[in-house]
Amino acid sequence: MTAVPTVPQHPTGTTEATGSGRRAWTVTVLLVVFMMVNFADKSVLGLAAEEIRADLHLSATQFGLANSAFFLLFSVAAVVVGLAADRMSPKLLILVMAVLWSVAQVPAAIGGGLAVLVASRVFLGAAEGPAFPVAQQATLAWFPDHRRNLPGALITLGVTLGVIVSAPGLSWVIQHHGWRAALWVLVAVGAVWAAAWAVLGADGRHRTDTAAGARPEKVRAAVPYRRIFASRTWIGATLAYFTSYWTVALMLVWLPSYLRGGLGYSAHTTGTVVVAPWTIGAVVLLAQAGVTGRLMRRGVGSRRARGWVGGWLLALGAACCLALPLADGTTAKTVLVALGFGFGGSYATIAATTVAELAPPSREGGALGTMNAVVTAAGLAAPALVGALVDAQGTDGYQSAVLLSGLLLAVGAAASFVLVDPARDIARLTR
Repeated sequence: MTAVPTVPQHPTGTTEATGSGRRAWTVTVLLVVFMMVNFADKSVLGLAAEEIRADLHLSATQFGLANSAFFLLFSVAAVVVGLAADRMSPKLLILVMAVLWSVAQVPAAIGGGLAVLVASRVFLGAAEGPAFPVAQQATLAWFPDHRRNLPGALITLGVTLGVIVSAPGLSWVIQHHGWRAALWVLVAVGAVWAAAWAVLGADGRHRTDTAAGARPEKVRAAVPYRRIFASRTWIGATLAYFTSYWTVALMLVWLPSYLRGGLGYSAHTTGTVVVAPWTIGAVVLLAQAGVTGRLMRRGVGSRRARGWVGGWLLALGAACCLALPLADGTTAKTVLVALGFGFGGSYATIAATTVAELAPPSREGGALGTMNAVVTAAGLAAPALVGALVDAQGTDGYQSAVLLSGLLLAVGAAASFVLVDPARDIARLTR
């Protein structure tokens, strides 16, 4: 059995460390907003689903395929840019991505039909594919491993905040000015963020830090990517995260339609209710970061502090989703869906910090990017599959989609409990 590593002592109190700490948190805050913009971009079509379908005369299957097109190049871009992030400045990569997000949405904002919308979303997906892994890498590079749980959780929190903050405002714009006007709002927001990042963004010192006080497992020679990808921890974290991302994709694309068409909420009320699972997810993320951080400071290994904690999140999400047929009434169904998706969609930080711990510094970008590529394939499959279910079953198709999500989350929970053990696999990689 591999011994559980103890938490090392770290130097404190220098002026340089204080200045570096301020810059680290400035960069972290900027990247939280970066992820907020990212998921506002993703959520806008879901919020405008009924308007877009009516305007462009689309069936549920066609609308699902249009949303799946967003992920057509998403995974490929995540791998390519993730590998590039091991050799290039994350600051530069992030700036380029942010600029491309704004450019990508202009054609659909100007006009055109389904073909223009699909082409615009494919381009946007390619530009946004690497966002989460590169943002995680850029943030975690400012912190040693034992302090990474909170900043890693905050980056993931940007995902939920992006929907929580933007959904009511974008819904209002869509209802009063049309869905294309909402795209123009996102173009402007992305451009403003890119300007701020060009001035204030920076690369972190822990990107290649091997100074005294760094965790022993991080001061390691590079190992082939294939050995990292073959490790049980990488496989387990990736599988668990895949099932979690499946629920995220459904929240983005089909949850607003489910609330309106399946549960009978008005368009205005939907813009408010749709934030419920994202709000629950935000609370869960912060709680998970606190619990995981406390366990690791007490010397508990990542198998329990990350793998088991993440497994319980997915298990609770699965239980709520699978209980949906037992619920009677709109309120009860809404609560179960919000809890199921809120808990189920909260695995991203666990996955990112686990893989960042597993991989040597020179392989973090590729390991995270490839994981994200595999995981986000769920975004390619889920919207199209649910669209087909809705066309085939009517509003009952939404409930079938939630039940399927519950089954997948149960599989993800088992993978997290059984396979994730970074200390064991680090020992094997360094032999």
